[in-house]
Amino acid sequence: MPESTIERSDREQLLAVLADRAKFVRTETLRLIAIAKSGHYTSVFSCAEIFAALYYHTLRIRPDAPQWENRDRLVLGKGHVAVGQYPLLADLGYFEPSLLDTYTRVGSAFGDHPDMKLIHGADFSSGSLGHNLSVSAGMALAGRMDGLDYRVFCLLGDGEMNEGQNYEAMMAAGNFQLSNLIAIVDRNQMSLDGFTEEVMPIEPLADKFRAFNWEVWEIDGHDLGALVDTFDALDQRTDPRPLCIIAHTRKGYGLSFMDLSREWHLGLLLGEDYDRAMAELVGDEPAPAYGSYSEWAR
Repeated sequence: MPESTIERSDREQLLAVLADRAKFVRTETLRLIAIAKSGHYTSVFSCAEIFAALYYHTLRIRPDAPQWENRDRLVLGKGHVAVGQYPLLADLGYFEPSLLDTYTRVGSAFGDHPDMKLIHGADFSSGSLGHNLSVSAGMALAGRMDGLDYRVFCLLGDGEMNEGQNYEAMMAAGNFQLSNLIAIVDRNQMSLDGFTEEVMPIEPLADKFRAFNWEVWEIDGHDLGALVDTFDALDQRTDPRPLCIIAHTRKGYGLSFMDLSREWHLGLLLGEDYDRAMAELVGDEPAPAYGSYSEWAR
């Protein structure tokens, strides 16, 4: 993959914005889960940098026209991380941030998993693991048939790779040479029950994708510079195959007591525990706020 072509000063500013937004994902996840009284902190924390790089640098989207026909699509295979996606959608202007105060309440559009019929910016009602790569392949094929050049990004959990339907989708996407399909595997090493290689090993994952005629890149999923360079390289791709980006991450990254912990797949922080977690994320500074970042969307 090529080195960044972004001017140094602009790159430093971009990386600072992305770091702030990744922190914002984590702090808002803490706040919203406190409203819900239960949630998936660690699954969000492993993909916070991926979310930030996609929404503020890579995805071709129009928050003022959420159904724009040629927008890039983002399908959350791991739909339980919607609590980390919602704040970014609000920050970019898809809806008012105050609506998130109703998160998981009866009658709210904002549930534990995204609802594409109720939430602007949600491209699929995901959460049922295993279906999402198939849906993404269908979207990519439809775009080609319609003569559109949008890209479909599918964020998959590594535990989700236990689902057999993924491999049917991999086979079909490779056969149809869906170069506009990008699967991002959040390789955070863990699923609900523990470490993936102890529960149901998925390695050699890269070789499995290659066997189905995919190109594979591997990166550090917490390195914002690497994410920017990788996503920028998509614009220069000429390979006709679909692409899998294996992003090596850590479940619970950002909080020391959640990092690669079996106990925190689903949980709740309140009181002193909540304050301790927030302090570890932001230190003496105020938590990142909703701000004027819409200009960073492509």
